[in-house]
Amino acid sequence: MFKHLPLVFKNSWRNKRRTVLTILSVGVSLCLLGVLMAIYHAFYMSKPDDYSAKRLVTRNKVSLAVPMPGFYEDKIKAVSGVSEVSRSQWFGGVYKDPKNFFAQFGVEPDKFFVIRPEMSLPEDAKKAFITERTACIAGRKLADQFDWKVGDRITLKGTIFPINLELTLRGIYDAPIANDVLYFNWDYLDKSLPQARQSQVGTFNILAHSTDDVPRIADAVDNLFRDSTAQTKTESESAFGLSFLAFLGNVKFFLLSICAAVTFTILLVSGNTIAMSVRERVREVGVLKTLGYTRGAILGMILGEAVAVCLIGGILGLGLASILAVVIRHGPSFAAPLQYLSIVPSVAALCLVIAALIGLISAFFPALNASRISIVEALKSDD
Repeated sequence: MFKHLPLVFKNSWRNKRRTVLTILSVGVSLCLLGVLMAIYHAFYMSKPDDYSAKRLVTRNKVSLAVPMPGFYEDKIKAVSGVSEVSRSQWFGGVYKDPKNFFAQFGVEPDKFFVIRPEMSLPEDAKKAFITERTACIAGRKLADQFDWKVGDRITLKGTIFPINLELTLRGIYDAPIANDVLYFNWDYLDKSLPQARQSQVGTFNILAHSTDDVPRIADAVDNLFRDSTAQTKTESESAFGLSFLAFLGNVKFFLLSICAAVTFTILLVSGNTIAMSVRERVREVGVLKTLGYTRGAILGMILGEAVAVCLIGGILGLGLASILAVVIRHGPSFAAPLQYLSIVPSVAALCLVIAALIGLISAFFPALNASRISIVEALKSDD
């Protein structure tokens, strides 16, 4: 088979326009397939980092919109295996214009950096955030977006809560992900609310001693409040993030369905192209047989041409998918995993395997029929 490789590559380019168009169609399709597979991998198959793997989130079992009593914090802290617990509250205010949407959370500053040690912030900024009631910190991506500088005044107009927050930016942090979030003092928000709405918490962020403690802590916390009027749901930080995707429907099935549809479409395009190419070469097959080429050799050469064209298209598609992944990674995203989206080796290898299989499957029956053509039939077709 390998001795026929020069002939295989030469025959692949006998009709340059058709080959180029086929490569482009396969490349564009594999680009879409690669990005979808990368998104699927980021959402459902990627492992959380060492920091995130030890964190859990507790929310009201009914809905995120329903708060929990603040005294739950001390009870959660007493659960075996829990290292630290911190309150967190989504604010959802407007900065200058409703179009300027970004995440805003009230947190307990003294516990915040214990639970999220991966965040890099100068010590003076960290101290100011902890000691100043109206201080806030913002991710570098968010600060660059609005051209914020340390010391700037930031006003958030309340939408969910009937108050406005007057904040002072005391630091700009760097983090592996979630660089577009603003954090402020939860106590400032709580004391600004009417007394009836005080000491209500949206979520509790939990840091476990080890990753092995995470499943047990989740069960223990939920069992702790099973008979309470405000029951809880505790899950790992990664599972909590994926729960937001559930609002969009069955995202996993949606991604897999599109991947299957794209693969089937490439198969049809490639199959039609190979079939036309084989029909044009009936006389050539007859000549090859007169020269002593066996059915197996002819079958292998035609299959090799199809696989070579599809693999070239697959490599082109992976290059385009890598570029698109960078664009998605640096653009606005609704889920944290998209902020480090990339074409990982396993996804790239699977895409190339799919490209090779598409070449084999689409060309198999045309190649098999061509290999069975007799010399007489080949000559008659030429007439």
